Amino acid sequence: MQFFSTDKKSALEAKNMAQFIAFGPVIFQVARIMRNSGILHEIEASGSAGLTLQEIVARVQLPNYGVRVLLESGLGIGLVIINDERYRITKTGHFILHDPLTIVNMDFMHDVNYNGMFYLEDAIKNERPEGLKVFGNWQTIYEGLSQLPKHVQKSWFAFDHFFSDTAFPAVLPHVYNKHNHIKKLLDIGGNTGKWAIASTTFDPEVHITIMDLPGQLNVAKTTIAEKGLTDRVSFHPANILDATQPFPKGFDAIWMSQFLDCFSEDEITSIMQRCHEAIDENGFVYVLEAFWDKQRFEAAAFCLQQTSVYFTALANGNSQMYNSEIFKNAVLKGGFEIVEEINNIGLSHTLWKLKKRTTVTA
Repeated sequence: MQFFSTDKKSALEAKNMAQFIAFGPVIFQVARIMRNSGILHEIEASGSAGLTLQEIVARVQLPNYGVRVLLESGLGIGLVIINDERYRITKTGHFILHDPLTIVNMDFMHDVNYNGMFYLEDAIKNERPEGLKVFGNWQTIYEGLSQLPKHVQKSWFAFDHFFSDTAFPAVLPHVYNKHNHIKKLLDIGGNTGKWAIASTTFDPEVHITIMDLPGQLNVAKTTIAEKGLTDRVSFHPANILDATQPFPKGFDAIWMSQFLDCFSEDEITSIMQRCHEAIDENGFVYVLEAFWDKQRFEAAAFCLQQTSVYFTALANGNSQMYNSEIFKNAVLKGGFEIVEEINNIGLSHTLWKLKKRTTVTA
């Protein structure tokens, strides 16, 4: 919250930012095309010498007019500078070209979100992912993940895995250690099996059961089989949104990573109530999430806040990357208490270790 308690811009800076917002779609597409076409790469490769318009045109083999328009737009965006008719890359241009987070975010926004965002206003009004219609006729994007175009799937999974891949190595010792004695773990929303693979690699004795939609489990089964882990990973198909479906029992712990943010507050409480019924008094529930109010850097909070809009327009129409207090209230209503909180895991995550209370508050 500390980043958002004061208005830090001068009037001139605020007006400049307003123009940046007004031309946001143009700015995004220009930056993406300058990255993908090789324009930024060629300018950066020229070093301090820089390149003229004609030299850039010859290197990227695009029409003079189009390259000129992109470069002049890139000047205003701050991707390049010009001196003596020679273009040189800026720090911002460098990050557009090389920063892994920026690359993943840009591909996710273009391939998954861009067309669907046209329907954001309808999604806000109707509390449904109205933008999802650009891909198919599903209630949520998760039902259709396995049917999305391959390049859209690639960008979606790259975005999803980018954050978990940095968090999992750091969090594994907190879950599997001599104090917890976890031998059987239920991975709810296990997606492609990333956590199951990480867990079985880290702990040679643990057995994982992945619980997810049938379509997602088909992808996970293939991945698990390729890794030779079919004897250590089981699968439980279920529609978690169906509140009448109980969760399987007999596990030492339940794991949910970047999962509960895919649901509304009431749905989170429903899921936690079913976790409460499934786990015994000695079991734990682990929740790994990225909360925008727990971030060390303003840019990280910004990314999470904007990702919430994807949930509104395309994913399901009713969830978000949560403020931790709102999320906590929904979890505690499910009958749990937080016994341990670890922040700043990986790029942006918080780990909660939850233990069930004996009574559930309304």
